[in-house]
Amino acid sequence: MTPRPVTLPLDAPLTEAARLMRDEDVGDVLVTQDGMLCGMLTDRDIVVRAVAVGRDLTGTRLADICSAGIVTVGPDDAAEVALRLMHDRAVRRLPVVEDGRPVGVVSVGDLTSDRDEASGRDEDLGRTPSSTLSATLIR
Repeated sequence: MTPRPVTLPLDAPLTEAARLMRDEDVGDVLVTQDGMLCGMLTDRDIVVRAVAVGRDLTGTRLADICSAGIVTVGPDDAAEVALRLMHDRAVRRLPVVEDGRPVGVVSVGDLTSDRDEASGRDEDLGRTPSSTLSATLIR
């Protein structure tokens, strides 16, 4: 898990998000409004929703292209819950929130790093040892 997620406000420019992704070596930025999670922007979002359609990268705000209504998990949720959500929603990252505020990001790699090569198969999704995200990810 990224324990201190990269966050930017909804009105931040897209170029600031891209610079932060580069500087922090991450593939996503959590978008907030008044400190509360309201969306997520990934490196793929930048390419597909901005670069590929010829948007003005300096004038585009995160509100214009970030994903809203994203699924999240809490730090006390079981690792199996996060893995199942990723599978069901076809996402590779989930924000970890507490009281609506982002506290981390968990990736499919975080949850499968201790598993064998077949870990991505459907039948293996339920075989992650039981633990909470905070226990699994802060080791």
